[in-house]
Amino acid sequence: MIQRKDFYTEGFSASDEALPLIDMIAAELYGYDGRMGIYLNDLRGHVISLNKDEIYETASCCKMFVLSALFQRIREGSASLSDMLCFEERFAINGSGILSSLEPGTKLSVKNLATLMIIISDNIATNILIDYVGLSYINEHIKALSLTNSKLHNPIDFTRYKRLGSTSPWDYGRLWTLLCERKLSDSASCEAMLDICSRQKYNRMLTGKLPYYFLDEDNYNEPENKIIWVSSKSGSMNACRNDGGIVHTPYGEYVIVLLNKDFSDIAYHDDHPAYTYGQSVSRLVFDWYIARKGSF
Repeated sequence: MIQRKDFYTEGFSASDEALPLIDMIAAELYGYDGRMGIYLNDLRGHVISLNKDEIYETASCCKMFVLSALFQRIREGSASLSDMLCFEERFAINGSGILSSLEPGTKLSVKNLATLMIIISDNIATNILIDYVGLSYINEHIKALSLTNSKLHNPIDFTRYKRLGSTSPWDYGRLWTLLCERKLSDSASCEAMLDICSRQKYNRMLTGKLPYYFLDEDNYNEPENKIIWVSSKSGSMNACRNDGGIVHTPYGEYVIVLLNKDFSDIAYHDDHPAYTYGQSVSRLVFDWYIARKGSF
């Protein structure tokens, strides 16, 4: 059973009013058949983490590391969003995305490939960008960010490799915190990354129980209606179900990361326990943040 002592916190006193949030999360996870790693940051000095330094498979969450390294290359002048890259046969891989339905020889800009990689988690676009940016460069970039528990092990190829990437709740949370604070790169690059991530289609763990009205794109026609939205990147493999990103609210923004492993159900379905429990934790955090008007 998870207890208060199992959580790592920063910025709270022992008697702080926000600590009941920890008790509510622990109670919510009481019946969970799995192990959840959590990182929460209200960007006002309060951090909550569970299993903060444990290693989890990234699955497609590793694509955020590729995106960040890409924009670092661009900042250095050794890459450009306007470069045209070719979908060669060597990049072909099954799984998520649409490029697997297109013919090799198709050319796309780096910007379009990065967009496909994030918003529909396109695996072929990811492999093209890993080749373009460089696997070793991506891992050196991860090191430079002091994300000591994170690594991209190889390109995506499920016939050759059993794992894709490694990270921890703390590392993935810190990546999103740096992005939200516009410290992951220069301000313009951070804004560009946030824009791409705000259109990510697979975010049901974070958003599944949030108020639907303000998450409905049909209600975004008027700027004042765009009150709650999420910039995120999720990932799923047999060994994990993950989601993480930034929740934007009328009271500000907070970072939330939910990584899951050691569950018994490896099937892919909307009612997977990692999703249902993750959605419940996400809604608890959201309600607490809103009730306290912008802090934990």
